[in-house]
Amino acid sequence: MRGVILAAGKGERLRPLTDDRPKVLLRVANRAIIEYVLDNLYPFVDEFIIVVKYQKEKLIEYLGDEYKGKLITYVDQVKGEGTAKAIYSAKNYIEDEPFLVVNGDIYFEREALKGILQASKNNDAVILVKEFEDLSNFGKIEVSGDLVREIKEKPGKVGGYANLGVYLFKPNVFGFIERTEISERGEYEITDTINLMIKSGKRVAYLVYDGYWNDIGRPWSLLELNEYILKTKLKHEIKGVVEEGATIIPPVEIGEGTIIRSGSYIVGPVKIGENSKIGPNCFIRPYTSIGSHCHIGNAVEIKNSIIMDHSNAPHLNYVGDSIIGENTNLGAGTITANLRHDNRTIKVEIKGKLEDSGRRKLGAIIGHNVKTGINVTIYPGRKIGSYSFIGPGAIIDKNIPPKSLVIVKQEKEVRSLGD
Repeated sequence: MRGVILAAGKGERLRPLTDDRPKVLLRVANRAIIEYVLDNLYPFVDEFIIVVKYQKEKLIEYLGDEYKGKLITYVDQVKGEGTAKAIYSAKNYIEDEPFLVVNGDIYFEREALKGILQASKNNDAVILVKEFEDLSNFGKIEVSGDLVREIKEKPGKVGGYANLGVYLFKPNVFGFIERTEISERGEYEITDTINLMIKSGKRVAYLVYDGYWNDIGRPWSLLELNEYILKTKLKHEIKGVVEEGATIIPPVEIGEGTIIRSGSYIVGPVKIGENSKIGPNCFIRPYTSIGSHCHIGNAVEIKNSIIMDHSNAPHLNYVGDSIIGENTNLGAGTITANLRHDNRTIKVEIKGKLEDSGRRKLGAIIGHNVKTGINVTIYPGRKIGSYSFIGPGAIIDKNIPPKSLVIVKQEKEVRSLGD
């Protein structure tokens, strides 16, 4: 059996973190999102087929031509937008047998795939579903007995079964994709294809999934997933060096070559990568992941945050409920605010519109290769685009586009004090 992973999307809603890379390469708990998908599929498939488009070279370079000994085949998405076209891209690589399809930007537990394979007997397709109270951002699955009756895209604020983006198909799905018309959103939707299958008399089953699932479509989704993984998957394991005078409260995972200097106080669950320098005299609080080759220095506090590889918070910084991209450096005194004074939930601009994160605490979303000067203050929920430089003393109360230079100009008066 083959596993098809859809990884062609740009991840517009995750900008600035996807300014220069596909969203499936964003790291959560120090691993790329797509690695979790590959691990879930691994026991059930003989080969991975990854559908690519945006920044595909970086994904190919990262994964190579195999994953843990199983072949990876990369396929360019055919012309046309939407999940149906993405799945159709794999047509020439699917033989006369069922195949699994998984969106590359979701997280779920492996047990879900076991159930799908069991439900595939005597059915033409199987959809993984989960019950939610609000289906505004989902496809609603209408069922009758053990079969799907219809899928309605984004039906509004109603409850029911949601389509989770995990499927089992047989090769006859490709004929129905060829008959699928473009939707009102300008895309070829696999849900429309499935409706065609149902109308033609094909049996489409569903499997109700009760486990954890995350559609990683917004920056705060990364924080939610990071917390879940650290809470449920982390093992207390110290491979680096912990100096005398440092305090480690399990579970904490520390990679090889990492040094925890005296005075550091780390409260798990926390994950730290390889060859990083932590401390002295810093405070790392629960649900924080720090990548490899990072520096967290003196008088720095980090809480419930993701700091990706090669990034530094070396002096007098507070990073709370924030995401810091790769190769980013925070100048001394750079602070991320994460709480509104009125205690309201924090809104974030997504594709030009404000969206409520639903979170009372949410800090900065900082892209890759960003540098901040000393004493920079960043308001809650603000985004700083990749390859930007923020000058000393700046107050970031609006989003900063990629490759920006922000300089605070101040008039100065110099007077002589006399002899």
